[in-house]
Amino acid sequence: MKKNRIPKAWKLLIAVYSMSVNFAMAGTDLYVSPAGNDANPGSRDKPVASLARARDLARPETGKSAVTVHVADGIYYLPETLVFTSEDSGSEKNPVIYKADNEGGAVLSGGSKLDLKWISYKNGVFRAKTPEGLEIDQLFINGKAQRMARYPNYDPNKKTHAYQGYAADAFSKERAALWADPTGGYIHAMHSKRWGGYHYRITGKDDKGEVTYEGGWQNNRQMGMHKDYRMVENIFEELDAPGEWFHDGKESTLYYMPESGVDLSTVKVEVVRLRHLVEFKGSQDAPVKFITLQGFTVRHAARTFMDCREPLLRSDWAIYRGGAFLLMGTEDVSVLNCEFDQVGGNAVFVNNYNRRFRIAGCHIHDAGASGVCFVGDPQAVRNPLFEYFEKHDLAKIDRTPGPKTDNYPADSTVEDCLIHGIGRVEKQPAGVQISMAQGITVRHVSIYDCARSGINVSEGTWGGHLIEGCDVFDTVLETHDHGSFNSWGRDRFWLKDYAASQQAIDEDPKLPFLDAVKTTVIRNSRWRCDHGWDIDLDDGSTNYDIYNNLMLLNGLKLREGFRRHVWNNIANLNTLHAHVWYKNAGDVVKNNIWMRRYGAVRTTMTPKVDKNFFTNEADMKRFQHEGADTNSAFGDPQFIDPANGDFRVKGTSPVLKTGFKNFPMDQFGVQRPKLKAIARTPQIPEGKKMASEGKKARKAHKFYWQGAVVIDLQGEAYSAFGVNKEDGGLHIISISPDSPAASAGLKENDLILVINDTKLTNTKALRKVRGSTFKVKYVRDQAEQVCEFPGNEEKSYRLKPEKKSEENRAKDAKKKKAKDEERKNMNKGAEERINI
Repeated sequence: MKKNRIPKAWKLLIAVYSMSVNFAMAGTDLYVSPAGNDANPGSRDKPVASLARARDLARPETGKSAVTVHVADGIYYLPETLVFTSEDSGSEKNPVIYKADNEGGAVLSGGSKLDLKWISYKNGVFRAKTPEGLEIDQLFINGKAQRMARYPNYDPNKKTHAYQGYAADAFSKERAALWADPTGGYIHAMHSKRWGGYHYRITGKDDKGEVTYEGGWQNNRQMGMHKDYRMVENIFEELDAPGEWFHDGKESTLYYMPESGVDLSTVKVEVVRLRHLVEFKGSQDAPVKFITLQGFTVRHAARTFMDCREPLLRSDWAIYRGGAFLLMGTEDVSVLNCEFDQVGGNAVFVNNYNRRFRIAGCHIHDAGASGVCFVGDPQAVRNPLFEYFEKHDLAKIDRTPGPKTDNYPADSTVEDCLIHGIGRVEKQPAGVQISMAQGITVRHVSIYDCARSGINVSEGTWGGHLIEGCDVFDTVLETHDHGSFNSWGRDRFWLKDYAASQQAIDEDPKLPFLDAVKTTVIRNSRWRCDHGWDIDLDDGSTNYDIYNNLMLLNGLKLREGFRRHVWNNIANLNTLHAHVWYKNAGDVVKNNIWMRRYGAVRTTMTPKVDKNFFTNEADMKRFQHEGADTNSAFGDPQFIDPANGDFRVKGTSPVLKTGFKNFPMDQFGVQRPKLKAIARTPQIPEGKKMASEGKKARKAHKFYWQGAVVIDLQGEAYSAFGVNKEDGGLHIISISPDSPAASAGLKENDLILVINDTKLTNTKALRKVRGSTFKVKYVRDQAEQVCEFPGNEEKSYRLKPEKKSEENRAKDAKKKKAKDEERKNMNKGAEERINI
């Protein structure tokens, strides 16, 4: 019997049909619903109940076909952290997507719902029994986080006050006498210089009634608590305000004082259990790849402030490596269109090796710590140092540029996001934090209402970041001496001893670029910081291009770094603050609009500061004797509509002759319509005084004391010395080598804080100083020191400006000519450095 033969034409048709069927079946769809059951197959008709089960069902298909997990509306109380490993990875052609059916409708919760029976206690407080063994870190009533019982009480009108209410006696012996047992309470206190904060757990009271506690490791600049800015919480006796609560774990009882109008019989009560809701847990060798989470609301992640212990490289920061979402060892993972609602710590933490992570279209608000953190491995850094006062022997450091390993985040993006309410618990946070990372892009992000910075770059390792189209304002609200954008550059080359760094860099001009190997760009963005600088490049920040930025209030600070190119920016009502510049730094500052004279502290301007525009002639000429602004101009910039934020200049503006070019004023911040509709924008400061602002600047009067010539601090100069603005101090601008002050070791550029018992907030206080012996507390290289010496009986006095003779004027002209010649030679080296 002959076998039936299939014609070749039919074989071809069957092959094509099979291919079409396989293509149609290439995508795998799974379904999750609160009404589902994990015993189900995950089909549309028989969904599973949990994302963890959907993940397990998807594993056999991942990488082979595209997988979409459809998640229905509802609250998913996660029993444990949802973990994705390399087994769960998709591929570029076949990605894995976990997608909420309706954006925001599927809620991932790290908490649990409590069914409580409330009874009246006293004074407006109610109580309810809770399950035995329950620990409560946060309490949510109808979705809104409530406050632990605290002193002093929370005041929402004190937005710029530490903790929205503080008291010097927060945990004094007298206050503690009111508490039966404060064990388990917390102390929150600002850093003594207001560079972030500290947190402590109360362990009880000693025999004398003093509060005992542990903690204080959350800040890398260990200088103790601020004497006034303190607050305590989780103390039962302090439960006295609406919205406050206290949980007695021993008695399994929750106490709560509801807001007016809240019916406790109908409220939804939720508490927090998990720190991390989702973890991507891979490695460089076996990364988690091509997974997207889209459209979720993320809630109920625990606070982590007591585990914020790890110091970052010589910054002010300590870090907790975790968040509501934690990424470790990933490639091409995305988080899209999610809302992170009142999480207790960091919202998203990108830890060590990660590549091409993308977070876009997200709304992050009211986070206990930071919004999005990118933090690499210190072991990827060559010659890492951690505490601020540690220093290198520059003759012995590794001089190989760049990182030592690949264990750091790179080539990742935060885009089109709305981030606000940052640092509700911790006070050293950022909307976006970048440390030991490379090539991080922050694009079209609106960031505001931050306890500290909006965007922070902790060090120069390893640069290549792009900040563009951002709108960052209302920052540094509770802290001090910082910026809406802040960076440090305390890299291998940097020493607190300015002269030692200068000598080493003169010998090897490549030193500053060993870690900052790629240029970081800040462009096309709008900034406003009322309690610091709009843009603050601090302590050695190196290798930056800064252009097309609108700075609304407090201008730009550049301190100690190299190769900062600054052009085509507008500083409304303000200027460039040049603090402690190195010689031959290679900085270029041109084509900018400044509205005040430069704030120069321990700095000599260079001819590379030129072709700028000022609003009055005096400001323009202020540093021309140092070679700056010889080709600059002044006048009315002719802004189109500054009151409404349009700082473009008219076609007739004299600014255009300096080389300035208009840039768009309507593209700052988040662009996604859903988020843009709810995003705030900054208030535009009044500009009536801008033409005369520089003229009205208070002149610093010189005083003579014990052979030293001193002035009090002007404007923001306090930052150059690392002191509080309210502390003041007297800056030694010159000192006679054979004077009593010099014999005690005082030097030019020291800052005197106290003489004997007189605090020197300004030069007027110097008149009160008397005695034949002087004990002096002063600051050098941002460290306080003390010296004591016998002085003479002469009084301090104000120095009057000398009337120069023709002979002295001729000498000055000769000196200026010599300086100009020296500066020309210096700039030859600067030109070479600019091209490094």
